[in-house]
Amino acid sequence: MRARLGLWPTVAAGIFMLTNAASGGQLKVVTVAAPAVNCIYSPNCTVTVSDSVGQLALQNLDTPNTAWLQSRTFTGVAGTPGAGKTGYEYRLDMTQASGALQCVAGIVVNFGPITQLPFANNTPADIYVVTQGGLGTIGLASAEQDGDVITFTFNELICPSEPANAANTTYFFGLASANPPVATTVGVFVTGSPAYYNVPGRAPQH
Repeated sequence: MRARLGLWPTVAAGIFMLTNAASGGQLKVVTVAAPAVNCIYSPNCTVTVSDSVGQLALQNLDTPNTAWLQSRTFTGVAGTPGAGKTGYEYRLDMTQASGALQCVAGIVVNFGPITQLPFANNTPADIYVVTQGGLGTIGLASAEQDGDVITFTFNELICPSEPANAANTTYFFGLASANPPVATTVGVFVTGSPAYYNVPGRAPQH
């Protein structure tokens, strides 16, 4: 089951504890299609990716390891707008999860400086969401940066309390950095208590 963000006040305290990002700057988010967005990084619009997965251990899941955060990276090729930059994409997948009493509202990444690139309409943007040609059904309501930390808020709560639902996954959403990836911890903020969890992920070294 998914829900609109009417439950937002119940997770606000958790977000504040994580980053105090409410006072941060709003980032520019655009929607894109795949594989066209890959042309930012590759002349033939094909990128070689490296994927990793961090398990989200929500309480009361019927089956362990059925909720996870996917981190994806790839490198820009010479002669493209993203030359020498690293592309980062994230996707929260809960399509196999059921039984949890908490809903997920978004993630928090200590990302560091963002490199704006012309992801859509030849206009620089901070974040893109792959709403066509890829996996997912849930987008971003907002992305805010406070110092090095970015808070990504989903436009729907993801609530795996009912039988597993193939729609319970975000789209891939991405951004670019001049810095290479390293292993890190990503925060996931949720309704109820505890208000957030930590999962393994990747982000730029900074």
